[in-house]
Amino acid sequence: MAHITFLAYPNCSLLSIFGPIEAFAIANLWNQTQGRDRHDRDPLFSWHIVSLDGKAVKGYGGITIEPHRSIHEVDATDLILIPAFLPPLDFIGKVSDEVLAWICRMHSENTLIGTTCTGAFFLAETGLLNEKEATTNWAFARYFKKLYPNVKLKPEKILSVDGGLICSGANTSFLDLCLYLIKKFGSEDLSSRCAKSLLVESGRRSQSPYFIVDFQKNHTDDKILEAQDYMEVSYTKPFSLDDLASDLGISSRHFKRRFKNATGDSPLVYLQRLRIEAAKRKLETTLETVNEITWHVGYEDSNSFRRLFRNYTGLSPKEYRDRFARMPGQGGGLGND
Repeated sequence: MAHITFLAYPNCSLLSIFGPIEAFAIANLWNQTQGRDRHDRDPLFSWHIVSLDGKAVKGYGGITIEPHRSIHEVDATDLILIPAFLPPLDFIGKVSDEVLAWICRMHSENTLIGTTCTGAFFLAETGLLNEKEATTNWAFARYFKKLYPNVKLKPEKILSVDGGLICSGANTSFLDLCLYLIKKFGSEDLSSRCAKSLLVESGRRSQSPYFIVDFQKNHTDDKILEAQDYMEVSYTKPFSLDDLASDLGISSRHFKRRFKNATGDSPLVYLQRLRIEAAKRKLETTLETVNEITWHVGYEDSNSFRRLFRNYTGLSPKEYRDRFARMPGQGGGLGND
């Protein structure tokens, strides 16, 4: 039987503790209904919730979490699961030294450490993620990279596994983490059954289709802000970035360097992101064909646009529309892939 230890910490997400508990309970139910010896089978998973001192913890929204014991009473466990946190992530730089030391000690004794969503920030505070691959909530990726530059962050991934450290992406990707663990400690068939029970696509690998681009305008470079404003209203028509730099009175080379420093993207990548975001909105809310959308967002070659769209989202335009269309009857075959 695999044992999971859930860490309850002040202001943590309740879903990232109680959601996995229900997923593992479902796995136990499915496991006990399979095979001739089903009535004699032990549960596949057991668990308990711990806090620093064994006392109650107030999670997000002021709701009390009652732990079973303190971290100091945990002699052995198969996995410690660190919860997610909603902003502000005010634990950063303030995590209890006792908790950090406990996580590091347990990991050194071959205990798996898992995180959900922004729990990756908590794990990064231990230093264990340095030089390791990780993922987190895609909306916090830029902030994570700034705080922990030594971590090999892969925000496009829903799940990362490296050196006994398991991270999952945004919010409900805790289900992907659970399915991974059900497969690891149970079987692929059991994981598949649980995925169907939980209504989860067990094969999903990327957060990219869900990204909402932050256009990074919280800087103080007025010339670059002017360039961004121009690009936001002119992306639908062909224009030269070199000409834009000239209009701003900046050399092309200096413009590209300043733009990258201010926004984190090159001017070309920024323009591509603008156009892809516009295309995503049209796929979600209109009946325009992919060829029409290609023209409306500033491209002439629909095949090139399709390749670029897949590079950014991990899906073809048709696949994206089928998944995210917001209009009744939309999707399923409008435009060719």
